[in-house]
Amino acid sequence: MGKFDKYKIDLKGMQADSAKYEFVLDNLYFAHIDGPEVQKGKVNVTLTVKRTSRAFELSFQTDGMVWVPCDRCLDDMELPISSSDKLMVKFGHEYAEEGDNLIVIPEEEGEINVAWFMYEFIALSIPMKHVHAPGKCNKTVTSKLNKHLKTNANEDSDDTFDTGGDDIVIEEEVEEQIDPRWNELKKILDNN
Repeated sequence: MGKFDKYKIDLKGMQADSAKYEFVLDNLYFAHIDGPEVQKGKVNVTLTVKRTSRAFELSFQTDGMVWVPCDRCLDDMELPISSSDKLMVKFGHEYAEEGDNLIVIPEEEGEINVAWFMYEFIALSIPMKHVHAPGKCNKTVTSKLNKHLKTNANEDSDDTFDTGGDDIVIEEEVEEQIDPRWNELKKILDNN
């Protein structure tokens, strides 16, 4: 038995017009899937499969908690997720993805493994920016950041890194030196 066999849905052998499946995705699932976005979590997925005239409609309801690295201090942080996603599956000669949410599977196989699709739906529900609440980041890392960053809120203060990250300004000294040959070329443009 493979590590993702319990996520196979037998569409060809479906007796009723609809079926419901419940999955609990835990740390072992995330370790086996080995995706870059999420390494740990506890997520409940309810999958409803409905047979339509020419295809199968898979509706995923995902709710739970994942642990992702904080963008600021890189410590793990809890992140609640919730999403509703749909996937259409139809039979064909060979496996193909025909768009964002249409999958063709070989009719002789008649089953689809939804393990990777569930992971993708979880990864897509994670916000682009994920940081701890102010004051919850790793103190050692934030003190090191304070030495290299200047914040607009605390220009003279060097004791805590308490901003949400939106008002961080990196100090740079840029000295502009203009090549004197450009001045000559600008004179030509000004004459025209």
